Amino acid sequence: MAERRRVLDSVLAFIDWFVPPSARGERAELGLARNFVFTHLFGPALGQSISVFLYLTDPHPGFACWMVILGISAFWLLPFVLRFSGRLQPAAFISFEQLTFVTLFGSYYYGGVSSPFLPWLLVALLLGFFYLNERPILVLGTFAMNILGFYVAYAVGGGFPQIVPLTALSSVGLISVFSATIYMSWMAIYYGNTMALKSELEQEAVRHRLTAVRLRQAKELADKANRARSIFLAKMSHELRTPLNAVIGYSELLLEESEMDGGAEEKTADLRRINAAGRHLLALVTDVLDLSKIESNTIELAVETFDLKNFVEEVVSTIQPLIANKDNRLVVRCPEQIGAISTDPLKLRQAAINLLSNAAKFTTRGVITLTLRRDAKPAGDWIEIQVQDTGIGIAKDDLHKLFQDFGQATALTASKYGGTGLGLALSQRLCALMGGGITVDSEVGRGSCFTIRIPAVTPETSAAQPPAEQLAAA
Repeated sequence: MAERRRVLDSVLAFIDWFVPPSARGERAELGLARNFVFTHLFGPALGQSISVFLYLTDPHPGFACWMVILGISAFWLLPFVLRFSGRLQPAAFISFEQLTFVTLFGSYYYGGVSSPFLPWLLVALLLGFFYLNERPILVLGTFAMNILGFYVAYAVGGGFPQIVPLTALSSVGLISVFSATIYMSWMAIYYGNTMALKSELEQEAVRHRLTAVRLRQAKELADKANRARSIFLAKMSHELRTPLNAVIGYSELLLEESEMDGGAEEKTADLRRINAAGRHLLALVTDVLDLSKIESNTIELAVETFDLKNFVEEVVSTIQPLIANKDNRLVVRCPEQIGAISTDPLKLRQAAINLLSNAAKFTTRGVITLTLRRDAKPAGDWIEIQVQDTGIGIAKDDLHKLFQDFGQATALTASKYGGTGLGLALSQRLCALMGGGITVDSEVGRGSCFTIRIPAVTPETSAAQPPAEQLAAA
């Protein structure tokens, strides 16, 4: 088997030497060119058996006999025509014309309409249509001109020359029919294989089209379900916020009364727990509402111009109690002249507080560093808000989960530290709306560093541009 494979590879390498690069682009073109080379290298060898018998049959081999022999031998030149012309159609047309001429020429001098060469006339016509199927008029016109020339020669000559008696050509006729049969059998096998391959390709194309239709229908259903889910979440979030605000408001009133009246410490603690739980639940509902608005494209930016230094002070005053809750220390690095920024302050504040809250949650007795930078670019300044902590860190393999909806690094993290996994996903999308994004760098046991990067002036089309493209443009 290995030896047969090596022989086949050697034959293909020899044949491919004649195939021009232009015919190797598609599988069908390569197969057609290979078949042309093969039949014109080994076919003339089969045809030379006719030449031998004709030479032995003709008692005085002359011009006619040698023209037939040279015409058959000339087919060996056509693979070189293909290689150096770089095109299959011209070489195929020469082959068709040459076979038609040699057949009619041999028929004229050896037997006329009863010549043993005539079976090759049908072969010539079929090969013309096989290789030049896109130009049937050319094939039929050329074939008709050759037949007309044959008839004119017959009419002018007053009949067919009787070089060899017809009865003496029986052996040549048998060899001619045998050779034509072998040649046509090979072409029929090749044509059958080509049609089978074409049928398989068509069936595969049909399967792909049906798959594409099913995928499109599935996508449409998924988009419809996603829109319905977003609408449902938005409506439910609105409905939940009203009673939650009432719970928080009444708990604050009761808490104030309890503290003013000097109520029992246990009662006051319970009221604080109710108030904290209500605020936590309200924050979750707000996150869900914001996500649903982003997904349904109903959220809008309220762009304002504000001073970054004052913005940082407000964020620090809000987050400081949460950071101190686990004995952490907050370090703020913000240049005095960092300047102003034009974007949505509420959404930027929400994203920054989410990052600081996560840092405080996963850090104990450590340091949390808030760093602001202004990066000047020819196309416009960019603002970086970096939150770095010395907490538990995140494994490299888990980083891709962080910005997914309800995604957290590990199940153990979720069970130990709590949370829903909405904060980072929401923050990333909010930053994308402002024309930027969030990146992360982390190592287990050494902490994490999250960086918000947004343009100093939010572009009007930022909501439609993916954050990765925004960052690349910077």
